[in-house]
Amino acid sequence: MGVYVDTPVAYNEEPKGYVGRARRQHRWGHMIADTEAELHAMAQAIGLRRAWFQGNHYDLVPSKRMLAIRRGARPVDRREFIAVLRRVRAT
Repeated sequence: MGVYVDTPVAYNEEPKGYVGRARRQHRWGHMIADTEAELHAMAQAIGLRRAWFQGNHYDLVPSKRMLAIRRGARPVDRREFIAVLRRVRAT
C-alpha cells in the first residue's frame, strides 16, 4: 500500500478546469495511490480539494508534491508511475 508522486513537467497552460493563481510557468505532477481511500486521505492531508480528484489521480503543483513526500508519498519516475497506475487500474 502506498501513495506515489511523479516528477512535475512544464506545460504551456494550466490543466483544464484548474482555478487558481496564474503562473508564468505551469509545472504539474500527479499523485496516485494503491487504493482510492489512501489517495483521498493524502489529498486531504496536503490541502487538496476533493473536487480536484480526476478519476484516478490528483494533479500536483511542486509545493504540494513536496508536502506529499514529507507525509510519506513515494517519488517515482515516469516509467514506475505508469506501472503503478496500470496495476491500480487492473484491480
